[in-house]
Amino acid sequence: MISNVKLLKKESVAEGTMAFHFSKPEGFDFRAGQFAEFALIDPKETDEEGSSRAFSLVQSPDETQIIFATRMRDSAFKRVMKDMPIGSEIKLDGPYGDYTLHKTETTPAVFIIGGIGVTPVHSMIEQATHDKTNHQITLIHSSGTPAQLPLNTEFRKLAKENPKFSYVEVASDSAPDDWTGERGRVDAEMVKKHIPDLTSPIYYLSGPEGMVKAMRRLLIELKVNEDNIRTEEFPGY
Repeated sequence: MISNVKLLKKESVAEGTMAFHFSKPEGFDFRAGQFAEFALIDPKETDEEGSSRAFSLVQSPDETQIIFATRMRDSAFKRVMKDMPIGSEIKLDGPYGDYTLHKTETTPAVFIIGGIGVTPVHSMIEQATHDKTNHQITLIHSSGTPAQLPLNTEFRKLAKENPKFSYVEVASDSAPDDWTGERGRVDAEMVKKHIPDLTSPIYYLSGPEGMVKAMRRLLIELKVNEDNIRTEEFPGY
């Protein structure tokens, strides 16, 4: 489905990360966790990376807007997006992808996520919370500092609303003295601390390529069945 969508709002959702809200086309349906292609219309500048990007949809399918969030690197596409006036239109093509929450509610879900790789996860957990499913969900969300954790305020709210959802914030580089989350890199001890039964869950990994590969190796070393690991790498981080 290709449609023009109108920019309704833009906001900061972490240090160096912005979310963009658009109108939702009539008849646009997607599954939580999917992504769409967003293309600029007659941009004032472009570069070798082109004028379109694929972004995961942040919101649950029940929401009335289309939202994506991204780290604001210095590319022509992101400069144009940052300066785009409210009311401007871009093209939406989608949805695509199968990085979605498993349907068997008795099987726990564990997300081990790096930074902005959390965007499709927000959609999935928001939808599970809205639908009051019985999935036991744990999100281990890592970034360099607490200020760089995208959407952490939203995840804290979801953890209060959903008694079956646990949110673990991880500052891998530095954090203030009053930080109550985890510190350091996600390692075997951290995973075992928050996931006492390692064999039951379906694991979801997303974020920078290196982080995804490292977490996959870690889970395999912990004797997790490879068939229970699902991954989504975020290129151009």
